[in-house]
Amino acid sequence: METFEDKLRAWAYAFGVHIVVVAALLMGLWIARKDPPPMPLPPGPVIEADLVGLTAAPHPPPRASRPKPVPPTPPKAEQAPTPTPPEPKPQPPSQQTPDQVNKEKVVETAQEKAEQAERAQQEKKKNEQALIDKEQREARARQQEMEKLKKELDAAKKQKDLEKMKLQQLQDFEKAQQKVKTVAANVPDAPKAVTGMNGTDNSLQAQYYAAIQKAITDNWLRPETTPPGLRCNVLIAQIPGGEVIGVQVTSPCNADAATRTSLEQAVKRAAPLPYRGYENVFTRNINFNFTYDG
Repeated sequence: METFEDKLRAWAYAFGVHIVVVAALLMGLWIARKDPPPMPLPPGPVIEADLVGLTAAPHPPPRASRPKPVPPTPPKAEQAPTPTPPEPKPQPPSQQTPDQVNKEKVVETAQEKAEQAERAQQEKKKNEQALIDKEQREARARQQEMEKLKKELDAAKKQKDLEKMKLQQLQDFEKAQQKVKTVAANVPDAPKAVTGMNGTDNSLQAQYYAAIQKAITDNWLRPETTPPGLRCNVLIAQIPGGEVIGVQVTSPCNADAATRTSLEQAVKRAAPLPYRGYENVFTRNINFNFTYDG
């Protein structure tokens, strides 16, 4: 395959041949323009003569001067045939060889493939990250749903335990109420009822009953029909913390129905009853003697 160097060498040879031919022509022209040497005169003296007695005749026309001999033209050097340079093949606008064009195409193709591979890799990573984010969101949603369900189950269990405890307390309260009724029916009324442990005990239990008395009194909406010197036995069922789950006013009680109802409502409004500091003397069922002296 003809290369660029071969073409350049052919052009150089053709250019050199043309230079030699032009130089030879110029040299021939320069030699031909020189004047030829003068012709030599014949030997002897020079004779001058005048014509006498002759009618002057018109001077004959001057003899034409002999033309100067033209020096022979040196034979022209045979011109070497000018080699016809091969027509150059059309080159692309960038004057690049096919090998260079092919190499550039290969490089461009490799770059395009590398860019496509990088874009595909980025798209793959993006899709994988989106999938991971989706799985994480679903996992968090499941975790939140499980936590919510667990809370609901715990709340339902606590509510069930609380209802069970209240039911047990009510049953205990009813038993205690029945026992008090049985005992009260066989015990005569005391001449004067007092609060707590007959008003003579300064122990923690006496303080506990006094705190309950005060809490109920502060929340009691006393009816106008309440007689002074009120003495009523109050049965209270409660759970740890002082939450009241049952209350009933029983005999002995010298109050009318409205006053008894108001006492029961006062106990419920006073809940939770005093508990902190009285844990050692706390009892679930209290047989409490409420007093009011007007």
